[in-house]
Amino acid sequence: MGVLDGKVVLLSGTGRGIGRVAAHRFAEAGATVVGGDIDAAAALATMRSVRSGWARELDVTSEDSVAAWVAGCLERYGRVDVLYNNAGAVRFGSLASQSFDDWRFTLAAELDSVFVVTRAAWPHLASSRGAIINVGSVAGIAGSMAVGRVAHSASKGGVIAVTRQLAAEGGPLGIRANSISPGLVATPGTAESLLAPGNPMTAIGAHIPLGRVGDAGEVVNVAIFLASDAASYVTGANIVVDGGWSSVLNAPVAS
Repeated sequence: MGVLDGKVVLLSGTGRGIGRVAAHRFAEAGATVVGGDIDAAAALATMRSVRSGWARELDVTSEDSVAAWVAGCLERYGRVDVLYNNAGAVRFGSLASQSFDDWRFTLAAELDSVFVVTRAAWPHLASSRGAIINVGSVAGIAGSMAVGRVAHSASKGGVIAVTRQLAAEGGPLGIRANSISPGLVATPGTAESLLAPGNPMTAIGAHIPLGRVGDAGEVVNVAIFLASDAASYVTGANIVVDGGWSSVLNAPVAS
């Protein structure tokens, strides 16, 4: 038996990266995965490889798109047990270099999206006494002298704060809410940005106590725990998954 047997999981951003890994791992743990991604073809490809569940195009900043996604889940499976707010997008920049458009884009993709999706799923999570997993970042708990990321830091700090408030509001309804804050993780996205050849962050492994960047599966391991009944008394927590990076004073923090 899987630790998530019988649970229906709304999982955003399943087209690539950690979301794609999570779709496979959650299904292997017994969950029915309802995926979504702004890249509809990628979301459908993931679900074909998972061979279970359902997916559709999803814009997590659009109330109409999110409402259709949640409604599709309820029509097919009748319930929502877990919401995993994985989707997001970032435009890096320092305070001096970041345009206001890029600031607004990042906050919409990383913070507004959590509000829009969670509000749509909230009554259904209350019915199932379900769980919410939000994606923060070490950027939400520490600054960086290596990478300009003022909007990213603001949005991820906001996600962590909102998660705590969701735990407060959800507790009486039986809803648990937690966040995961990854450090630098090897994904197709980071391969094109922070871990691209020539980027100074490619050498960051030497500054991480465990001596390497993270793997997507190591983040998903924590998400599976938080979604499972093993975490029945865990709410309002922010679990940092960064190999100890943010715990050492001489480590530049980027992600």
